[in-house]
Amino acid sequence: MPFGLTNAPAVFMDLIIVFIDDILVFSVSRGTRGPSSHSPFMDLMNRIFHEVLNNVAFLGHIVSAEGITMDPAKVEAITKWPRPTSVTEVCSFLGLAGYYRRFVEGFSRLALPLSKLMRKGEKFVWNEEREKSFEELKQRLVSALVLILPSYSGGFQIYSDASKKGLGCVLMQHEKVIAYSSRQLKPYEVNYPTHDLELPAVIFALKIWRHYLYGESCDVFTDHKSLKYIFTQRELNMRHRRWLE
Repeated sequence: MPFGLTNAPAVFMDLIIVFIDDILVFSVSRGTRGPSSHSPFMDLMNRIFHEVLNNVAFLGHIVSAEGITMDPAKVEAITKWPRPTSVTEVCSFLGLAGYYRRFVEGFSRLALPLSKLMRKGEKFVWNEEREKSFEELKQRLVSALVLILPSYSGGFQIYSDASKKGLGCVLMQHEKVIAYSSRQLKPYEVNYPTHDLELPAVIFALKIWRHYLYGESCDVFTDHKSLKYIFTQRELNMRHRRWLE
């Protein structure tokens, strides 16, 4: 691919793995280990090769048999993060915090006051609401739960909810959390009735966690009872038809 083309960077990013980091090989037990440390490939990596670890720091996370937690170094950085004084600093904070949004229930709702500062034409005014959002996000990240690893036995459970502030959902298994997810409403969704917000919340969850759910049983829980009748309605509008495809 000639790199003189203007679309080269975008095409390149579509074809490579986003993260370039250490190579991580895992197994279900110590008796079923990965590549031998005496293989030619591992001989080249001998200086930095660590064999059979109970937990490992990888891409800003600590991965162990118990689950996934945030890297303590990142937690410390969040704890010491000073109050933003510009839009650029808000973007930097939300960039780090957003990377760990899977650990925080209702992240988009909590971050909404700060996210508004990044809108075009919005003046930078640090008020009590934004101070509360900033401090609460820090507190939620510092006290984040350990997220379990999916076992693909016993099925999954999704709990979803929606409001005028956004969509939220949680993926669980064996009554433990695998991940949280949320997003803010798009401009045209603000005018949707409640029914038309609760259904997108379910679809949002099914799409983002489809790599976990393919071929597995999944129970979906919502507080909007009328959704259970959508498959039996005689007539659906185009929006509902598109969502159910």
